[in-house]
Amino acid sequence: MTVNTTQNKPGERFAPAASPTCPTAIHTPDDTLLVAETTIPTQGDSMPACFARPKEETRDLPIVIVVQEIFGVHEHIRDICRRLALQGYLAIAPELYFRQGDPNDYDDIPTLFNELVTKVPDAQVMADLDHVACWAARHGGDANRLLLTGFCWGGRIAWLYAAHNPQLKAAVAWYGRLNGDKTLNSPKHPLDIAVDLSAPVLGLYGAKDTGIPLESVESMRQALRAANARAEIVVYPDAGHAFNADYRPSYHQQSAKDGWQRMLAWFAQYGGQKP
Repeated sequence: MTVNTTQNKPGERFAPAASPTCPTAIHTPDDTLLVAETTIPTQGDSMPACFARPKEETRDLPIVIVVQEIFGVHEHIRDICRRLALQGYLAIAPELYFRQGDPNDYDDIPTLFNELVTKVPDAQVMADLDHVACWAARHGGDANRLLLTGFCWGGRIAWLYAAHNPQLKAAVAWYGRLNGDKTLNSPKHPLDIAVDLSAPVLGLYGAKDTGIPLESVESMRQALRAANARAEIVVYPDAGHAFNADYRPSYHQQSAKDGWQRMLAWFAQYGGQKP
């Protein structure tokens, strides 16, 4: 995959709470891609989403649902979709906060988290993702090759969805929280559903992540072993949280590149591409 590294290009918009943007931000060319906005019918609403796919291929593409960071579907997540499309996937990123609010209205992470993110129920997200999968299958995707990856907030969702949808072939969770306080909106965490996983999950974590202690990662490993789950967790010793976020100071290039290749291999192993 060839990418350019540059700061914001015309039309790019990173979430205000993620500012300032670093010069390492990657912009993936879309010359060979179809990149567009759409809306997806779900639970009586129309959910905004963006998608990318190879321009010349319109049918039977493996599907990757891309689940947003805490910052929503901003430029980094859009670029993730473009990178996956270059690999031959139909990649789609739904705006999963859309009923509760707009992450672009918040300038700092604590306020964004407390006033918006905590109001989004897990059950609502699971149902919305089901509708995303159905939409993708009707718009050029192969329902038998359904995959999902998520980052930060979306990393936690990746674990949960792998226990929710038996049609999911594989998931990759990037630094998703594994445990925490239980609320009405978040009654279970990945540690609670390890025994329920129906799809193989690859977890990618940083040893220097102050928000996800290594003790919780080890607890998750033990839970996965006890459940005989098809899962693997990789911990990068020099990486912290959000090490794949190339637009932020947390970016750790070596770990991010290795994680990306592991994700592609995981998807290929469990049916992401045709033989």
